[in-house]
Amino acid sequence: MKRFIMLLPLVLAACNSGPKVTAENASVEEVSNKVAAAQGSGSFISPGHWDGKVTITNLDMPGMDKMPPEMAKTMKDKMMKGQEFASCVTEADVKSPKAGMFGGDKSCRYDHFTMAGGTIDAKMTCETAGQKRDMTIKGTYSPDSYHTEVTSSGGQAGTMAMTIDAKRAGACTGKEKS
Repeated sequence: MKRFIMLLPLVLAACNSGPKVTAENASVEEVSNKVAAAQGSGSFISPGHWDGKVTITNLDMPGMDKMPPEMAKTMKDKMMKGQEFASCVTEADVKSPKAGMFGGDKSCRYDHFTMAGGTIDAKMTCETAGQKRDMTIKGTYSPDSYHTEVTSSGGQAGTMAMTIDAKRAGACTGKEKS
């Protein structure tokens, strides 16, 4: 999930009038390849420094109902305050996106993935150690900012919903975390 959050600008920093990327029943590598092919001359994704914030809007983990109420409330309150991040999208990232940049690994497949006209709509299913987990991504983007709503359910982690907001803030500083 952390890799997904840090690299989401690569997915969403496309121009509203840019190409359309669609895929069904595709691996994360296949989606990465389609995004790379669609970028053409390299203008599809803007490199640079991105600042963002991830805010948990709903959290329902197995066993939370057995926690002392104050402990559960403290945990939820802390997570719902949001976590800021900074990432650097390099020219190399733009020219050759890696399969893992879309948040999944070899155990994941996109049921569908559509990115075009300033919107993104995707659903991914992952299966690890016999546990199935579904994730949906819906949002809007422009060359310099994005807003997404992500839901994740299944497996031992329970259900979670979050928003991710970010904006391009200029050139990379070298202080961003990968």
